[in-house]
Amino acid sequence: MGNCLFIMERAGRAEVRYGKSVYHALAMVTQFGINMLVPIFLCSFLGIYLDRRFGTSFWMVVLFFAGAAAGFRNVFIFAKRVYSMKNEKDTKRKGSGTHERNG
Repeated sequence: MGNCLFIMERAGRAEVRYGKSVYHALAMVTQFGINMLVPIFLCSFLGIYLDRRFGTSFWMVVLFFAGAAAGFRNVFIFAKRVYSMKNEKDTKRKGSGTHERNG
């Protein structure tokens, strides 16, 4: 089941079905976006609130960059976790799939 896209013919019309890998990839891309955007938006809105509350004009900029740094950190940690999970799967697949013969 290495294919990620299946096309089935049923009653004269083609039906497209996706494998689990497509949905898994879509979920990871969505997670990357959420990990990046949520800290930026939260810190930016907090900065706007503080600027309006105290009559200043620098909190939004400062907190925007703090949110961007937090977002990059989140994405880096998530990517590192995904990469290590992929390496573990590859290692298990290589170890169980090849059996050497002693002869």
